[in-house]
Amino acid sequence: MSSHLTAYERNAPDPRLVAQSLAGSELGVFWLEDVAVGAGSVAAYAPLTASARADLVVVGGGYLGLWTAVHAKRRDPGRRVVLLEAHTVGWAASGRNGGFCDASITHGEENGRSRWPEEYDTLARLGRENLDAFEADVRDLGLACEWERTGALSVAVEEHQLAWLQGSTHVLDATAVRAEIDSPLFLGGALEPDTSALVHPARLALELARVAADLGVEVHEHSTVTGLRREGGVVEVSTDRAKVTAHHVVLASGVSPSLARRNRLMTVPVYDYVLMTEPLSAEQLASIGWAGRQGLGDLANQFHYSRLTRDDRILWGGYDAIYPAGGQVHVRHEDRPESHARLASHFLATFPQLEGIRFTHRWAGAIDTSTQFAAFYGLTHGGRVAHASGFTGLGVGATRFAAEVLLDLLAGRPTERTELRMVRERPLPFPPEPLASVGINLTRWSLDRADHREGRRNGFLRALDRAGLGFDS
Repeated sequence: MSSHLTAYERNAPDPRLVAQSLAGSELGVFWLEDVAVGAGSVAAYAPLTASARADLVVVGGGYLGLWTAVHAKRRDPGRRVVLLEAHTVGWAASGRNGGFCDASITHGEENGRSRWPEEYDTLARLGRENLDAFEADVRDLGLACEWERTGALSVAVEEHQLAWLQGSTHVLDATAVRAEIDSPLFLGGALEPDTSALVHPARLALELARVAADLGVEVHEHSTVTGLRREGGVVEVSTDRAKVTAHHVVLASGVSPSLARRNRLMTVPVYDYVLMTEPLSAEQLASIGWAGRQGLGDLANQFHYSRLTRDDRILWGGYDAIYPAGGQVHVRHEDRPESHARLASHFLATFPQLEGIRFTHRWAGAIDTSTQFAAFYGLTHGGRVAHASGFTGLGVGATRFAAEVLLDLLAGRPTERTELRMVRERPLPFPPEPLASVGINLTRWSLDRADHREGRRNGFLRALDRAGLGFDS
């Protein structure tokens, strides 16, 4: 089958329009800057400077660590909980993602059914219950995170993608999908009205930290954990300034190198790139519709995702997923002009009626990617240290569920969550370098080829499918 141009390439705008749209854009995370400007006074938490004792130490001030700390105190208000963050709360993936909170804890139905078919119905139910509980927590804890239960719209932009919509709850033809969000590229769609929500990512992290502190969690920023050591019935957690001795520890450090040696090859960092427009005028917004404010994504292997913000900006991200040389996380990988220009071109191809719009911010973030596309769990150090990672870009909602799993594991009492095969089994690790770079980049090239060949997967991708490595998006 011969290669062909994608819809975004066939409808590519004049490169000068792309350059104009990016001119003056700031290399910075909109969400983090928005809370710094809008909140007036963002809470700061002092570094750990004196050694201490605790019942539970949580390593990491992102969603997983914050939810773990909050749930731990809600389960047992008398428990002494210390949270250690190397930078600032929400600084990494939790403060720079798209803000899509999904019901799925398996990275989508297809991934979940292919890996855990016998328990998928249970996993789907637990995911829905988790999203409902998330919404209840937003209300009951007073989390000012711009929560919107908008649902999600998936769109086909190529003829061969229309078949992939079948089986969805609400299938829309071209006319119906363009009545929801108007783009000449949209050929059909599927609407899931209640399985996802939108949040302001950085506000969610800061609000969880506020609630944690109000519950009595001792939160310390700029406190890099340098090592763990089990000493009899306790674990000694060392930072760059002091130590905490605790009965239990939760590792929630995301894409950072794991403090548990056995997990060093279990995840790899993949950089995702994002643009944010200026606020749309009433006329611009009317030209695209989007009255339902749903989260938006297309069906390509290299997919795009998009959403409206509270002040009617459009976030536009995805497509390029870049594995850095050697798998090293570094700020220099966040500035990739070719990726941001490609995103801008695809945006203007999708919404030609918005010609002349400017992007105010461009940024990137590293995603902790696992070979099963969903989080994995485990215990180390004689059952006193629990860990979860590998959320692969769908962690806003799943981290809340994972926090409950980790606390269940540390409690040592079987629950419906801990008995899941998804929780009990470890996925395949990634190979060491340089094999990881070769394999990941070959996978990315193959996915790009599939998008240019009407979705047809080559022999390499089919081999990965048979091996259960799950690189399908």
